[in-house]
Amino acid sequence: MIVFDLLCAQGHGFEGWFASGDEFLRQQRAELVRCPICDDMRVQRRPSAKVRVTKAASPAAPPQATAAPADAVAGVPAEVIAKLREIVRNTEDVGARFPEEARRIHYREAPERAIRGQASREDAQALTEEGITFSSLPPILTRETH
Repeated sequence: MIVFDLLCAQGHGFEGWFASGDEFLRQQRAELVRCPICDDMRVQRRPSAKVRVTKAASPAAPPQATAAPADAVAGVPAEVIAKLREIVRNTEDVGARFPEEARRIHYREAPERAIRGQASREDAQALTEEGITFSSLPPILTRETH
């Protein structure tokens, strides 16, 4: 497991845990690496002072590939993903009406409840400017599993 210091195009810094540098690049190309603050996918590694050097007596044999659970995310146990999905399932999916419904709840024009849905970057920025707090959910929590 390797930890990278990451920076999105909006200037938000955060850490990402990956199986390898190649895995980071694969996930970045697949647009899976996103800023947890603004959901920007323009994420770059930034220099890190965290360096760990170890001596190896001899090259290790490559690890045998094992099938990862369907819920596996680099460094996140499947049980944690399952619990987070359970929390998401207990929200109301308002779809594209998310910005409108978030405003109605914020201004007490609708009952307070947990909702989820979609918003454009412009809508998300406008909600933030109005003082409406929300979080972006990574796709691993919102896609259906069988």
